[in-house]
Formats: sequence, C-alpha cells, structure tokens
Amino acid sequence: MTPHPRLSIGLPVYNGEEYLAESLDALLGQTYEDFELVISDNASTDATQDICRRYAALDPRIRYLRLPRNIGATPNHNRVFAECRGELFKWASHDDLYGRDLLRRCVEALDERPDVILAHSGQAVIDGDGRLKVPYEYGLATDSPCPPERFRSLLFEPGGDDFYGVMRADMLRRVKPLDSYHHADRTFVAEITLHGPFHQVPELLYFRRDHPTRAERANPSKRARCVNLDPRRAGPLHPTPRLLAEYMWGFVAAIRRAPLSPADRRACYSHLAAWMTSRVRPGAGERVEDRAPVDPAQLTVSVDALVAGREGRQA
Repeated sequence: MTPHPRLSIGLPVYNGEEYLAESLDALLGQTYEDFELVISDNASTDATQDICRRYAALDPRIRYLRLPRNIGATPNHNRVFAECRGELFKWASHDDLYGRDLLRRCVEALDERPDVILAHSGQAVIDGDGRLKVPYEYGLATDSPCPPERFRSLLFEPGGDDFYGVMRADMLRRVKPLDSYHHADRTFVAEITLHGPFHQVPELLYFRRDHPTRAERANPSKRARCVNLDPRRAGPLHPTPRLLAEYMWGFVAAIRRAPLSPADRRACYSHLAAWMTSRVRPGAGERVEDRAPVDPAQLTVSVDALVAGREGRQA
C-alpha cells in the first residue's frame, strides 16, 4: 500500500462472520489496488474480530479498528469516513459482493469526468448463497446537469444504491454526516446529488446481498431500524412520528445547505412539495430485493465470473 492511498474504503461491521470473509476477498481481489480498507468493528460478539485480524495480518492495506461498545450503525459509518486518508471514498458492506473491476471502472469514470462527484456501476440482488435473485435497471436521472432534475428523480423514482458508490472525499466533507432517522440514507444521497452529477458504469459489478439477517430484514419496523442505526433512538423522545418528521425535514435541510442558485433552490422545494403531497405510486416504495426472482440463466453474466476469489474459496 502507498503511504497515501488514493482511495479509502470504509467497512463498518457488527457480527458479520457469515459473509465477511467472502466480501473481504472480493474487495482485496480488485484489479484496482491503490486503496486502504478501514474496518470498524462495532464490538462484535461473534468471530468477526478473528476474521478481521487474520486478514489484516495478511494484507497491509487493511486497518482494523475495534470499538469497545456498540455505538450503532450510523455512528460507525461516519467513523470509517472520518478515518479515511484518500481523495476518494467508498462505503462497503460486510455482506455484499463486488466485481473485480468495480473500483477500477469507478475511479476511471471520476478521472475522465471532473464534474462527476460519484461513480457506481450496474447492480443486482443476490441471495444468501450468492445466486442472482433480481437484476436492477438503474433509471434515476442522477447524471443530469440540472440539480433540481437530479433531486426530483431521487424523490420520485424507486431504488438506487448510490450510497455505496465511489465518491470524492472533499465533497463528502461538505455535506451533513449520515443521520439515523428513518430513511436517512435517502436524504443523505439527495444532498450529495445537489452537489454534482453521478455516473453509472454500464457493467454489472455490484451485488447487494439479501438475507434474513440483513439489517432491514432483522429490524422490520421503522423504530427498530432506527434503534439499530443508533441505540440512542431507543428512548421515549424518539417516537415513530418524530422519526418520520425528521425524514421529511432532512430533504428541506439538504436543499437549504446545498450550493444552489435561487432558481434551482425554488425548483427543488417545488419538487419536494409535490412529492410530499402526492399519493404513493404502485411500486414506488418497493425495494428491489422484494421483486419477483428471475432465472439467473436469463442473465448474460455470472457472479462467479465477475467476483474475485469465489473460485478459490469454493475449491
């Protein structure tokens, strides 16, 4: 690893022993190698610590940090970003998989387009065994040169995992850190897109794993999810109506903070008002992993062919 890696990857984890090694192999086997991997272990009680220490001993790009107590997923996500040293940054999940060329293709896109602030790739949902479950067609207009149009698309169009894209770190330092109310990741990405356009690499290189112990599945209610994000949300001062109000206000605050012209700011407020007063369209709130599974044979690629290290682990 170079003294100052160009890219920092932040991986917050809590009790991730089931899939962690597989995800680490996919990250460490990338064709782009100028990165550091910062792992923040949120006081895991399973074998996560042993797995992380074993990998850190084998690869100097890994920095392993262990918290003495569980501070919640959101503070842990913010912590790994605070630890980053690269000019580029990416959050990684302990249970997802990554195509070999994901980092290289995203970094190339950012180098070719100085106006782009975030690059991600085509994506699909996989199940607990790594089988393709749902391909995902990205339909958001986050590449538009018009900030209100990017914002409108994020409000009204479903899906998108841009939170896990490769981003410019200096831009991230200008937005409000991730919060822990319901759907705070959506307001976070909405604020990011008001700072510049995104780019989607037209290759299937990111595989989001859906399984029963994934945070959204294990914590089905809004309140339970927020408590998982930050244990301080468990108190009586954080009822569900407050969490929803914070979610709505998060969009307003993002518009207020963003570097927009008066006309663009008014347009964003107009889109937000229309979204808040409109009916929820059929499927608009649907998660991509909830859609009907497809026959993996219908796809022209295979997870095994794209993800580094899978063959070796299965041998």
